[in-house]
Amino acid sequence: MNFGWQVISMPERLPPKPATTAGQFDLFSRKAAEGPRVFSVSELTREIKAVLEGRFPQVWVKGEVSNVSVSGAGHVYFTLKDQEATLGCVLFRTEARRLKFQVKNGQSLVARGALDVYEPKGEYKLICSSVEPLGAGALQVAFERLKEMLHREGLFDLARKRRLPFLPRRIAMVTSPSGAAVHDFLRVLHRRYPNLPVLVVPARVQGEGAAQEIARGIVRAAKQPRVDVVVVARGGGSLEDLWAFNEEVVARAICGCPVPTVSAVGHEVDVTIADFCADLRAPTPTAAAELVVREKSELQAELLQRRARLQRALEANFARKESQLDKLKARVADPRRLIGDRKLRLDRLRQRLEDARQKAHAARADRLRKLRGRLQQQHPRERLHRLSRDVARLHEKLKALALRMLAARRHRVEGLDGRLQALSPLNVLARGYAVAFDPRGHALTDASQVQPGERVRVRLHQGEISTRVLKDEPD
Repeated sequence: MNFGWQVISMPERLPPKPATTAGQFDLFSRKAAEGPRVFSVSELTREIKAVLEGRFPQVWVKGEVSNVSVSGAGHVYFTLKDQEATLGCVLFRTEARRLKFQVKNGQSLVARGALDVYEPKGEYKLICSSVEPLGAGALQVAFERLKEMLHREGLFDLARKRRLPFLPRRIAMVTSPSGAAVHDFLRVLHRRYPNLPVLVVPARVQGEGAAQEIARGIVRAAKQPRVDVVVVARGGGSLEDLWAFNEEVVARAICGCPVPTVSAVGHEVDVTIADFCADLRAPTPTAAAELVVREKSELQAELLQRRARLQRALEANFARKESQLDKLKARVADPRRLIGDRKLRLDRLRQRLEDARQKAHAARADRLRKLRGRLQQQHPRERLHRLSRDVARLHEKLKALALRMLAARRHRVEGLDGRLQALSPLNVLARGYAVAFDPRGHALTDASQVQPGERVRVRLHQGEISTRVLKDEPD
């Protein structure tokens, strides 16, 4: 995309050539005898719409934003203008949601889209498919967009950062072999550690296709034998010059590198996406050489110090062990005396064991006698004898209890019989009274309960008689 162009046209087909067919027009090619063709407004608008939309199916336009408004449906309407003209633009809701920035008045934008003629008003607009800030602003927006996306994926997390090896066996450097960065890096590295091998993987660090070459160089460098660190380096420059290190392909190559990576791009103030993805960021290529490896003389001096400390520690440990051995020798007595002591102790332990055995045997014999006595008591013959005595005793007890209960019941029955005889109506009849019953068997208590001529049964003390009512005499 060339942002320096004012209007860039990319026609998908060649514009139609003037023709004399009925579907096309040319106001100045007709014969005067035929007279000029008169168009209606809608016809002329449709012809203009066909020409504009066919001639400009896809264009890029840059200008200053003004008259920004957002409809209730989410569509963004604005005007692009320069010093001489204005152009109405619309960014529909679907495309507007994809923007990582807000369209504001006064911004300089580059809009891509197709021209569209609105026939009812005879106006034409640019239907935008994408808009981007103009110039360096567009690069900054792209930088922030990629940075945010990779950050959400977790590629910048400190947990995935790896430590550099203490002393790498071999360093691979992905950079331009003709740049100053590689010379500064090698000069400082060989001054600090002259014998350390460095593999330079050539790659373009600026221009079109540089990002792909850098990514391929990182992959190649990691595959080389004995490579423990991969350094991605470049000298300073503008944002456009360093842009290859802000591409997604480079970021993912650094994150996918199986060995630790160092980003040494630009000067100390320059920040790229590669810096966030690498395991370590160096302010400059020179600083990268200082961070990747320590000075050989310092390592040699430290090695000598550690060797001396180890020697002193070994000597001190040897002296301490020798002193402990002397103390143990002093504690060790005559072996014959030790054997005699062990024999005496063995005899005492044997006697204690014998005493314990006899005591346990006596306790078990006593327990056996007690168990035999209990078993004898539980013999079936003894139990049957005891149960027979218990049954005889219980039989006598049950017999006496039954006689007492029978006498008590007989006495109670006799009492109840006396009470029953005293209350029996037959005793009343024996004194000369009688009971009369109507034909239905109901006892008569009132003379009005029967009528003259009805038959009545009369119960006497001995037997019954049947009578007929002659008359009733109420009281």
